[in-house]
Amino acid sequence: MRSNRSFSQPLLWSSLCLAMMLVMLGLALAPRLALAQETVAPSGPTIEIGERVISDNEIRSRIQKIFREIEGLNRIFVSVSSGVVTLNGQVEEATLARKAEDLVSRVAGVVAIENRLTEQTAVTERLKPVIGRFETRLQQSLDYLPLLLVAGLVWLLIGAVGWFVTTRKQPWDWLTPNAFIADLLRQTVWLAFLMFGALMALDILGATAVLGTILGAVGIIGLAIGFAVKDTVENYIASILLSVRQPFQPRDFIALEGMEGFVIRLTSRATILMDVDGNHIRIPNATVFKANIVNYSRNPERRFLFELGIDAGSVLHEALAVCHDTLDGLGFVLRHPEPGAWIEKVGDSNVLIGVSGWINQTETDFIKARSEAIRTVKTALEHAGFALPEPIYRLRFDNAVPVPATGPSKPGAKPDAGRKPAATITPVPESQPADAEPTEQVTDTGVDEAVLKKVDDERQQEPGGDLLSTNGKDELGERPVV
Repeated sequence: MRSNRSFSQPLLWSSLCLAMMLVMLGLALAPRLALAQETVAPSGPTIEIGERVISDNEIRSRIQKIFREIEGLNRIFVSVSSGVVTLNGQVEEATLARKAEDLVSRVAGVVAIENRLTEQTAVTERLKPVIGRFETRLQQSLDYLPLLLVAGLVWLLIGAVGWFVTTRKQPWDWLTPNAFIADLLRQTVWLAFLMFGALMALDILGATAVLGTILGAVGIIGLAIGFAVKDTVENYIASILLSVRQPFQPRDFIALEGMEGFVIRLTSRATILMDVDGNHIRIPNATVFKANIVNYSRNPERRFLFELGIDAGSVLHEALAVCHDTLDGLGFVLRHPEPGAWIEKVGDSNVLIGVSGWINQTETDFIKARSEAIRTVKTALEHAGFALPEPIYRLRFDNAVPVPATGPSKPGAKPDAGRKPAATITPVPESQPADAEPTEQVTDTGVDEAVLKKVDDERQQEPGGDLLSTNGKDELGERPVV
């Protein structure tokens, strides 16, 4: 039983291999079998040679005359017997064999056709029709060469006119004050000139139908590229809209998406900032266009705000007057709008007072002014006798028995054995009024030019890579403050 199974397996594999070889042989011989067809009946309209009875010689003579007039069929041997036409010989291509059979089928008197034509396999013979077609097309190109030169000259002439028009400053700077939009408009107009020149050139060549095919292909390719670079296209469109709206200017201090910094430039892809530490921040324009932008530099006047806590038993209106008068006496604080002081809220052990003042950002640094205002107001309150207490906490125990306070243990002392350590309550001393006069203002509150100088250096490295305009109008119709 084991020997029969081992014998049947090689036989099965041999049968499969033989079947595959027969299939491959059939595919290889398919073109030749198509040429050597069985006798078929003629079909289609006939080529009449007279009303009388047609002899075999007349049929053969008629077919040979037809074949002599057609290139590639002049070496076919024709024999006719009882209206049955036999074709022998070789043809250079299979299409010529089918063409010869079609012509014979249309000759009157043909009863059947026996096609014994074979396809030429010699390399030199097979290359003859290819070389002939190449020579024909080369000759046609040479004949069309003067027309091609005229069409190309027309295209270049129209393109040169478009280049001359779009490289002028006017009327593009008059149409739009934004340099980026003006440049984009110039490129669009020049592209329109080039397309018009191509249309005229194709019209001269009589091939305007090709333009529709080219535009369709370009549209499909553009759609595919658009999906592939969707984010890049979105950022580019956002850069156009931002350059038109101008929501900020170079050197403006803005905040967006949780980041703050000075504006360096707006490119076609991203907005570049520099934070107060000198670090670069690059934000995609699509994100900038959709974000909530806080521009601290658009209005030169800016308000600073802080809170101070005084003792709950203080005379509040006097404390408010001290805060107001102190801020009013600082040179960097504006008189209009005037500084303010108000009671913010009552805390656990103090009363919080809110204090605010306005400064001119072009002359005063915001952080320095706020710091100096806090120092000066705190000193003035302490000099006026107002205490600025720290938070006081009260401890309550469940058994309502207070734990006596213990002083701080000496270094190296050990607690008594068997005695649990008691809770320590340390009284918090309240701030005492200062006897000294409030110190004079000594801190410089001028604008810090360190970061702004770095921003200017960055802008000088690429003077032409900014889409922001320093002399145009913003989205509110106002000119930027420089």
